[in-house]
Amino acid sequence: MVVDLEAPADRALIRPRRRALTALAAMTVLVALGAITLFDVQPPEPRDASAPAGDFSAARAYRHVEALSTQTHAAGSAANERNRERIEVTLRDLGLSPTVQDTVGTEAGQVSGGEGGVTYARVRNVVATLPGTASTGRVFLVAHYDSVQVGPGGNDDGAGVAAILEVARALTSGPRLRNDVVFVLTDAEEACLCGASAFASSHPLAADGGVVLNLEARGSGGPVITFETSRRNAALVSAFGRAAPHPVGTSFAVEVYRLLPNDTDFTVFLDKGFAGLNSAYIDGAAVYHTPLDTPASMSRASLQQHGDNTLALAREFGGLDLSTVEASGDATYFPAPGGLVHYPGWLTWPLALLALVATGALAWLARRRGRTTWGRVAGGFGLALIPIVAAAALAQALWAILTVVRPGYTELVDPYRPLWFRLAVIALSAAVLFTWYALLRRRLGPASLAIGGLGWLVVFGLALAAVAPGGSYLTSIPALSGAVGGLLALAVPRLGMVATTAAAAVATVILAPTIALLFPALGLAMGAVGALFAVLLGLAALPVTDLLFAEAGGQRAMEAVRARRWAIYPGLATGLAAVVLTGVGLSANGFDAARPSPTHLMYALDTSTGKALWLSEEESEQEWTGRYVSGDPAPVEDDFPGLGDDEFRTGPAEVAALPAPTVDVEQLPSATGERHVRLRVRPQRPVRMLTLHVDAATATVVSARVAGQPAPVEREEGGRWSFGMVFHAPPTEGVEVELVLRPSGGPAGQVGLRVMDGSDGLTGLPGYRPRPPDVGIAGTHTSELVAVATTVPV
Repeated sequence: MVVDLEAPADRALIRPRRRALTALAAMTVLVALGAITLFDVQPPEPRDASAPAGDFSAARAYRHVEALSTQTHAAGSAANERNRERIEVTLRDLGLSPTVQDTVGTEAGQVSGGEGGVTYARVRNVVATLPGTASTGRVFLVAHYDSVQVGPGGNDDGAGVAAILEVARALTSGPRLRNDVVFVLTDAEEACLCGASAFASSHPLAADGGVVLNLEARGSGGPVITFETSRRNAALVSAFGRAAPHPVGTSFAVEVYRLLPNDTDFTVFLDKGFAGLNSAYIDGAAVYHTPLDTPASMSRASLQQHGDNTLALAREFGGLDLSTVEASGDATYFPAPGGLVHYPGWLTWPLALLALVATGALAWLARRRGRTTWGRVAGGFGLALIPIVAAAALAQALWAILTVVRPGYTELVDPYRPLWFRLAVIALSAAVLFTWYALLRRRLGPASLAIGGLGWLVVFGLALAAVAPGGSYLTSIPALSGAVGGLLALAVPRLGMVATTAAAAVATVILAPTIALLFPALGLAMGAVGALFAVLLGLAALPVTDLLFAEAGGQRAMEAVRARRWAIYPGLATGLAAVVLTGVGLSANGFDAARPSPTHLMYALDTSTGKALWLSEEESEQEWTGRYVSGDPAPVEDDFPGLGDDEFRTGPAEVAALPAPTVDVEQLPSATGERHVRLRVRPQRPVRMLTLHVDAATATVVSARVAGQPAPVEREEGGRWSFGMVFHAPPTEGVEVELVLRPSGGPAGQVGLRVMDGSDGLTGLPGYRPRPPDVGIAGTHTSELVAVATTVPV
């Protein structure tokens, strides 16, 4: 891994006049390989409507996107009903027999009925089956057809629904598969995953489980990434790599997602024991959940990749014996030019430990050959932590500066045109690494710094093996290849340059796409992670990088001061590049009518007190929002418990003539002396959600039923509310809630109920002035919400 180009033997092998050509050739190989690797994970060219009937066509699928995404269509809305009908007609025209599961679903995994509340929704899932010829199980193709309340859902999840409809057309045009294929278009995913929960919990087709392919989008383009799998995924990953024409996915992404609190419909199926894969494209996230999530924003190349992979996997799993799909363990996998590399997860620790042994052997041999000392190796290892920490810190500092210059960035997952800023982070990381190397190269020597860098790759590999095994390959394999390359270079000096370049090539293949995929996955707000892996790639490539330093400032013919001056130039050049790229990024990411600054605002009215508020949950208060709210964020759950424990900036608002929900009360007989009541909570206006909470100071809830379903009543100690319910897409006749109460003041005591409803759209409210063209709506589930609450004694 290390070739000290100033050693006499090496000078004989690589003559000074050939240094530049050698450096150029090695770097050209690595840059070309990196470009090939990055190109390989990009989506394919979209196919037009003339594609063969058995193939997926983005042009044909896009027609569905356009038809389904003309306007917002949150669960329960008239627009969502029209989309459901269109989906049914489309499936019926394919010769299928779609049915509608019309029921009440509850959010999966709910265990508490306290602050925030148990969440329900009335859902209408569309389900159709393509029967198999000799089925061994079922393959479920899943996407949700509802959108958020402020966006038309062109990508999220118009892409998934359209892809499934086009896949259904392709499958029905050819021979039947061995296994049943079930098309499941779920409702109320955005609200609470309640459609998927209702299907997985109670639909007859879900009773025996199966393989789920869930299609999502969190942006407007980029590669479709298989970012989540069920556990024991070895057979699934093998099928994915074998069948998918564009397999982009990493076991590291699976590990990261398992640690995050994020959920999709796929989460529900996992909780119910299904196997499967979850895929999405995630770049262009500035449009996510906003009015800009239109069909026009969609990359049809990403849609093509979604469909190509889904169709191929449906056919693959449709022909397998599904009883063999779940293997004994997880696989480690990552993309490489030409396909997907995957191997059994049990190799994780052996590879990590082998990297440790090989790096130790390299240090020992380098010392034996006089290239370093144990003290210098220790120094190189300790000092290699500097660029790792510094690059990550500077990446976060860059984001902090950007949000000061443009506060609107804090409301975005990523700026509208993030590429310039991503390149700036990489250039900043390179500047840190080059400067560190230039300052320490002559003091400690190239061998010590290179071995020290490999040491940190080993440390990360071991740490990941312990906490996130599927990500250990990211550093263990580059460390192992680097150590082997270094050992070969020391043992056979004539192969030194080839060996070190090959080792750096392995690191490039593994880490270059990781860096490219991490930026859209985590956003610039977590740019430190991308910077970290960029530095690790640089550390793995130090021996090749050393050629540049040897050429620029390492020749003995140059005096030492002049050599150090030349050696610092790469760091200065990349640092300047980071500044220029940041400036270009700011220039390209100004806010205008096409790319507005996202803002969050909502209105809350308490009719029992006659008090109204403007609320905003912006992380950084923006100029337009500052007209309505001020102060530091604080919870408002005491007055509006249906909003949960989120914190809001507040400001006084004029009282609008809006009616609060009403509660009809029916006293039921109780043999225990506790109060047993049946309530019907009725909205008095068209609303998207309805909530009810019982004041803990007035009663303890012994048991509860919502819409005929048992509801949990446990709550956190000291909470204000002893029971809470949030119901999305409520029917116009209201929601029935049955409670057994133990009043705090005795059986005859009065119980305080807090009810609230929520609709969408601030236009027409007193005191509201519409946003100017360059001010937009933030993509949150409470943007534009109009909440009306009141207290009802029972």
